[in-house]
Amino acid sequence: MKRPNILLITSDQQHWNTLGAFNKEISTPNLDRLVAEGTTFTRAYCPNPTCTPTRASIITGKYPSQHGAWSLGTKLPEDEHTVGQDFMKAGYRTALIGKAHFQPLTSTEEFPSLESRPLLQDLDFWKNFNDIFYGFEHCELARNHTIEAHVGQHYALWLEEKGCDNWRDYFRKPTGHMDAPIALDPSTNYRWEIPEEYHYDTWIAERTNTLLEEYTHNEENFFLWASFFDPHYPQIVPEPWDTMYDPDQITLPSIAEDEHKQNPPYFQMTQEENPDFCAYRETGHGMHGFRSHLHDPKQLRRQIAVYYGMVSLMDKYIGKILDKLDELGLSDNTIVVFTTDHGDFFGHHGLIHKGPFHYEDMIKIPFIARYPGNIPAEKTSAALQSLVDLAPTFLNLCQLPIPGTMTGIDQSAVWLGEEEKIRDHIICENHHEPTTIHLKTYVDERYKITVYYNREYGELYDLKEDPKEINNLWNQPEYHGLKTKLLLKYIWAELGKEPMWMPRVYGA
Repeated sequence: MKRPNILLITSDQQHWNTLGAFNKEISTPNLDRLVAEGTTFTRAYCPNPTCTPTRASIITGKYPSQHGAWSLGTKLPEDEHTVGQDFMKAGYRTALIGKAHFQPLTSTEEFPSLESRPLLQDLDFWKNFNDIFYGFEHCELARNHTIEAHVGQHYALWLEEKGCDNWRDYFRKPTGHMDAPIALDPSTNYRWEIPEEYHYDTWIAERTNTLLEEYTHNEENFFLWASFFDPHYPQIVPEPWDTMYDPDQITLPSIAEDEHKQNPPYFQMTQEENPDFCAYRETGHGMHGFRSHLHDPKQLRRQIAVYYGMVSLMDKYIGKILDKLDELGLSDNTIVVFTTDHGDFFGHHGLIHKGPFHYEDMIKIPFIARYPGNIPAEKTSAALQSLVDLAPTFLNLCQLPIPGTMTGIDQSAVWLGEEEKIRDHIICENHHEPTTIHLKTYVDERYKITVYYNREYGELYDLKEDPKEINNLWNQPEYHGLKTKLLLKYIWAELGKEPMWMPRVYGA
């Protein structure tokens, strides 16, 4: 039997409830096609609600506390074993097109970074770059979200090849020419003036399809990651996608009265006009989410409408990749997974974007797996999934050995419909500062508990009776026994995720 190919398609910071098949306020016909042709896992989670740690977990099969890239601004060590190395050893072609974010924007002598400024904008360097990058023998990279100044690398090279000589006009300084930051007035169109033909969604789909054609021509197996940048903020998208959705028809998430009264102190501070988070900063680095989250409802409706437009535009180009698989006769022998790196807040619990708030909106993610004739079609499953499980699952589905360094769980029996579930819990880590912001969340089939390093406060939710996570049970006396039991289960789970790289070969 011919070994299957792997096509991993990811978005960036996408809320779990933004698939048209389950949310009629948004249109995603191509992702809906994957839903119809595969299995949708409704309880999939990220191992960390920020980019670098989770993306590093995807390729290592390890948790952030194990692979070293534990926060934004860190880097994944180049000597970490990755799943791409296993596929290369087995004769697969490996490639990454789009966002990597395995390394920080700043380079130091001790910790050099290929994804740092100003190297990002050294187009001659990237034009000649052909090194293996974390197990990907071919990579075409970019770093920016919409109009950010990080633009460069292979995306900028592609823009110039396409004849877009004025590409800098569409991005902020210092790389680009745009002076003013994106306006946040509710009357603003949130329109990105870059033509759709030069949008990075177009680039990712075109370059992914070119590689698919090459692999097919050479009759080669592949592990290919198409890594999209949207709908990560800032919310801005080319026409006509900026006006695709009517803000007045958007369901606006909200905060319940006194919702954060029983929560950690910094939750309540997000609802103040000028909160002072200095007590939570130890290294001087800023942290996502540590600011006021107060917002104007009318403005937020407009931002959500554009967020949905960004998802729908991305869906169009995901469709072009799926169509190419069909055209090349690859669909039946290619395992396609669509997911994201972490969730997003757009008003849920009064919060905007992301931060150390482990609500389902932040850590639960969309997740679809398709493998015709093997993974059941038109199925939804509540089996717990974690992105740390992707690497071992991919390897086993391709009949390749799973390294003992990987601490994720092989989910292949669940994906194939042979087992109802394998996991009985997930763990989500979040480590910003050494002591003040260091939390971990344990989730089982019903309950969620979050513990904070060196803090007596915490969170406990009954996801069955309180799916919107409004009532924190941590300090309620009648739930003391449940809290103790869940804390013990969390400790067991931590012990259970230790890597076992060396098998025991003798009794003494």
